[in-house]
Amino acid sequence: MVAHDFHAPSLLNKMISAFPIWILAIDYLLGIIMWTLIGRFGMSLFLNEDSSFFFMKFFVRVTDPLMGWFKPITPAFLVHRLRPLYVAWFIYMVRFYVIPLSLGYGVMGVLSLPLESEISLAIYDLLDLLTTKVD
Repeated sequence: MVAHDFHAPSLLNKMISAFPIWILAIDYLLGIIMWTLIGRFGMSLFLNEDSSFFFMKFFVRVTDPLMGWFKPITPAFLVHRLRPLYVAWFIYMVRFYVIPLSLGYGVMGVLSLPLESEISLAIYDLLDLLTTKVD
């Protein structure tokens, strides 16, 4: 049997030593909000916002307060279905540029976002586990 080297625990330890835990918590929260907004946009391509489908109800209910907060800076000419993607872009900019620069770190690349780094390594490990032959 082949032993698998999962990267997630070591990555988490490296991130905790590199960043304060409250920064990771803020990044995770903003990342979840950003991906929820992207999910709402994706669902709106196929369903109306008043759909009875439970995922769409969830996305609308969770993101509506945020959409209201961003309404003053959202251009009126923007197509209604694109507005969640516009707000998600703002959150991405904060996560990718504002947080690292305010802490004195440089911008290190797309996978420097802790949430996405862990997800990509988990996917890699899962695919490695599924494609490795057991002797």
